[in-house]
Parts: sequence; structure tokens; C-alpha cells
Amino acid sequence: MNVSHIRDLIGTVESEKAAIGVYLTLEPPTKPMLTEAAGKGFHHSPGWNKDYPRLQIVTVEELLAGKQVEMPPSQMTFKQAEKVASKRKDQAGFDLNSSLSNTEKTES
Repeated sequence: MNVSHIRDLIGTVESEKAAIGVYLTLEPPTKPMLTEAAGKGFHHSPGWNKDYPRLQIVTVEELLAGKQVEMPPSQMTFKQAEKVASKRKDQAGFDLNSSLSNTEKTES
């Protein structure tokens, strides 16, 4: 665990155009990791008129002690997948009765 992990996360946050990135770790972060994370500044939530750290480092111990990720309240925390239109207009049904009658005929 070192500062390169934080730099990788920064690159991912920027390429995905995410507002906030969170690095979850079992070990306490190093001073260079904290410095790198702090250098990314804040995300301003206009709806809540509040600033949140753009990159946060949280340990499992902190989470178990009740610490939460600082982020705007939201019902959706993950990027949604793009919806893809179905190529078929209608789906062929499965006629359970005809399948049963065929099975009954072969068993007789």
C-alpha cells in the first residue's frame, strides 16, 4: 500500500468523471497518501450547498467504528449502466399447456 494506489484512484476518478473517490484500506494510510488525497480538493454539491473531499481514504477500522464516507445524500451511489433498446419488438411466449400435452403423449 503506497501513494501510487492513490494516484491510480485519482486517474480512475478523473477518467470516469466521478465526483468523489474512496480508497478503502485495512492499514492506516501513509502521510504521502494523505497529502496526495488532500491535494485533489473538494467536490461542491450545489443541491446541498456543501463541499465534500474529492478523494477520501477510509480504513476498515474507521468504518466499523461508525465513520461514513462524506458524500451528498443520494438514493443512487453508483454509476448506472446505459439502457439498451431491445432489438426484438416482442418476445415469443412459451406455451406450457402444449409442452405438457406433448410430454403426456410420449409417456403414454
